Order: sequence, then structure tokens, then C-alpha cells
Amino acid sequence: MLEKLFKLKENNTSIRTEVIAGFSTFLTMSYIIFVNPSILAKTGMDHGAVFVATCLAAAFGSALMGFLANYPIALAPGMGLNVYFTYSVVLGSGYSWQVALGAVFLSGLIFLGLSILPIREYIVNSIPKSLKVAIVAGIGLFLSIIGFKSAGLIAEGKTTVFILSSLHQPTTILAILGFFLIIGLEALGVIGAIIISILTITIVGITLGYSSFNGIFSLPPSIMPTILQMDIKGACNLGLFTIVFAFLFVDLFDNTGTLIGIAYRAGLMDKNGRLPRINRALIADSSAAIMGAMLGTSTTTSYVESAIGVKAGGRTGLVAVVVALLFILALFLSPLAGSIPSYATAPALVYVACLMARAFTEIHWEDATEYVPAIITAMSIPLTFSVAEGISFGFISYVAIKLISGRFRDLNFAVVVLAIVFLVKYAFSSH
Repeated sequence: MLEKLFKLKENNTSIRTEVIAGFSTFLTMSYIIFVNPSILAKTGMDHGAVFVATCLAAAFGSALMGFLANYPIALAPGMGLNVYFTYSVVLGSGYSWQVALGAVFLSGLIFLGLSILPIREYIVNSIPKSLKVAIVAGIGLFLSIIGFKSAGLIAEGKTTVFILSSLHQPTTILAILGFFLIIGLEALGVIGAIIISILTITIVGITLGYSSFNGIFSLPPSIMPTILQMDIKGACNLGLFTIVFAFLFVDLFDNTGTLIGIAYRAGLMDKNGRLPRINRALIADSSAAIMGAMLGTSTTTSYVESAIGVKAGGRTGLVAVVVALLFILALFLSPLAGSIPSYATAPALVYVACLMARAFTEIHWEDATEYVPAIITAMSIPLTFSVAEGISFGFISYVAIKLISGRFRDLNFAVVVLAIVFLVKYAFSSH
């Protein structure tokens, strides 16, 4: 049955190799079951319900990717998008978490439509690479601020936006040590460096009395506080257009980049350099985003950590199915999830921020008409606490600079239209 479903021999792999690869991928990305609830809980969402929603969304998305597209790519609620959901949409713009879930749901529906129709490739190819990578890097900078605040390294100042906080706080020192532990373990090639760091700092913190221990295993908490709570009607408000677009935009390009990157590493590209079954993979991804919103979590997306499973020899969707089963088992770890303090997860935020900031290296630094809009985009995201505003500023500045410099041929219809839409939005907004 497994051979028929996943074509193991055709992909030169075995059940044992795929299972090991699945465990490797899960250990690398399992930090999300602790980090995601702690971030979304700040919006007022029930911590236990978000924990269950996180595990179920990851299990659903990974299983769908495995069975439908037969790729060794696992899914879970995305880092960066959960921070945008919490700190920008809800806490920053004042929308309820129900409306934010509605925006995630709508973006997933649009993504699904784009995946089924043949226009997705046109949209992906229309957006300049400099803006694509700048958005990734900008989200990384955004994530670093949240990580630094959670670690207690910075605080809001009276005369400046942020000031250096006290470095003598024991929890801050533990957070710094946790970050160094992640980097050290990653440099040594240890699988699951992030989760090892989170659990180590948590144990030390509990031992020293800086946080409490709630246990390890129990039956899963109720998901009723979040399931089917998305406010779709509220998310249809015209003022939320940019927010829905931001969720869609980031998810679309993040997924496409992850799929292509991992498929390339796994040798799954065809002779023409194309990715077979990419539409199936994107349908799985967009369906997972829709299901995640229904369950009660921010956008579910493909995880670049799947590359660890590929490195371990994973080549088929059986890897993703193994990850899905492990996320189901993780449902019984809710007491442990509730014992993880923010100073233990903060290092993970900063480390992921560093990974995302590497996108700066892909900007064309020899062309001012490319790198200036890219920097404006990247800086605007953390400074405005909004991915949507960063995208808007990026498109407007890109078109304006290209027009003024006479580089009309660098522009295409989609970019110009989006820039005009964003300009109209600002013209009629209260900002």
C-alpha cells in the first residue's frame, strides 16, 4: 500500500529512510507547538485551544501534502505570519482575533483559487525579486524585535521607541544563553537544536524557580474557544483589503520559494527545471491555511525545516505523513506547552529572524532602483509593525523610482496596478 501511494522504489528510498526523515523534520519544527500558542494568546485567544489548533492544522496540512502531492514537505502555522497576526493586525490595528482569523480564511480561499487557476505563475513572476526577498527579510527584522522584547533585552522608552533593558535579570540571561545554545547546536549539526534549547532553558528556569511546571502529559484541552470562530463578514471590510493581501502575498511567495528550494535539494525537479505536481502542492498548502483558520490559528504554511528531512534521505510524501502522525501525538503534551515561558521561546524567535534576514544577500546591490525600494520595504515592516504597510510602501516606491529614472521597461502591469491600489488606499485613509 505504501509503495502504491508514495512510489518509494521509483524515488530510490525505503520506509525506514522516510520514517527517520519524518522524525528529523518533526524534531526541527516542533518548537511551533510551544511558540505559536504563546504568541497568539496575547490576542486574547485561549492558549490551550490554540495549542490544539496548531497541532491539528500541522497534522492536516502535512498529511494532505503527503497524500495529495507526494512531497516530503511538512506544514504548520508559520513563524512571522503569527507575529503579524498578533502584533500588527490585532494589537496594532485594533481588530479582533476573530476578524484576523477571517482575513486568514479569505486569503486561503483566494490562494486556493489561484492554485487551481493558471494565473498563479503569472502573479509570482510579475513581482520583482527585490521586493519578494525584502518582504522575507523585513519579517525577519519584525520577528527580531518581538524576540528581543520577549527576552527582556529591550523595552519601550519614554523618549525613544526602544531602550536597552536591564541585563541583570536572570530570565534575560537565560534567554541569551538559549540563543547561543541554538547557534552552537546548529553549528554542530545537531537535529532539533531549537526544541532542545527551548526545553533546556525551560528546565533550568523551573529548577531555579523563575517559572512553574504544569506536567508533561494529559488529554488535549478543548478546541471549542477557537474552532469556527473566524469573523468572515468583518474580514470583508474594505479597510482589511491590505491585510488580507498581506497574508496572501507572504503565504504565496513563501510557499513557492520553499517548495522549489526543497524540491531542488531533493532532486525532484524535472529535466526542464520545473516542479512536477506543483499545483497539487499549492492546493494542499492553501487548503491547510483555510483549515487552520477554521480550527483557530494563523496561516498554515510549508516549513523550510523540511530540508532537514530531505537531508536525512526523505524523498516522498511518506515523510510528511509521519510528521502529521507525530503532531497528533503531540496533542497530549499540552501541560508541557503551558509550562514553556516566553524567555525560553524568545531565542527561537531571534534565530528564525536571523534565518529570514539572510534574504538581504539576494538583493541586487548594484542597482539603486532595486535595492532602495527593497530597503524601504524591509525597514517599513518592523518600523510600522505591519507587513501590509511594508508591502504597500515597497510597491509604491518601486514604481515611483522606476518611473523617475526612466526604467519603464522594468515595470509590468501587475506591479503598476498594485501600486495604484495602495496609493488610492492611502489617499482615502485617515492616516
